[in-house]
Amino acid sequence: METIAFRRARGPDLPAIVGLLADDPIGRLREDPTQPLLAAYLDAFAAIEADPNQLLAVATRGDQVVGTLQITFIPGLSRKGAWRGQIEGVRIAADHRGSGLGRRAFEWAIAECRARGCGLVQLTTDRDRPEAHRFYEQLGFAATHLGYKKAL
Repeated sequence: METIAFRRARGPDLPAIVGLLADDPIGRLREDPTQPLLAAYLDAFAAIEADPNQLLAVATRGDQVVGTLQITFIPGLSRKGAWRGQIEGVRIAADHRGSGLGRRAFEWAIAECRARGCGLVQLTTDRDRPEAHRFYEQLGFAATHLGYKKAL
C-alpha cells in the first residue's frame, strides 16, 4: 500500500480538489467540478498561491489526490497578538473516509499551524454536518463560539 503524503497544492491538482469539494450533499449544491473549470476557481487558486498566509494542501496516495484542506494564517491583536490558523475546505475522498486519513490531515494541519507560531487553531463547520462535529470534538476542538455568514 502506498503511503499518504501531505503537500502544498499545485495547479494540476485543482480539478481533483474541486471534485473533492463537490463530493458531498452540501458541496454538490455549491460547487461545479465540470471541465474546464470555471475561471473563478483558477483565479482563486492564483490568489491563494500568491498569498503567504494561505496554504492550500492536498493529501496524496501515489499520484492521486485523496484529500484537501486550506489553512489561513490570521494575525490578530487579541490573545496578546496571537496568530490563528483557520482550517477550512476539508474533504477526504469517499473511498478513504473512515480510514483515519481525516485525523492524519488534521494532525498535519495543526503541526503546520504550530510551525507558523499560531497560538490557536479554529474552524467552522456547517450545522448540517453532525458527524463532522463529533469528529472535531474527538480531535479536541470545542464549540465555543456561534458563527454567522452572509452571502453577498
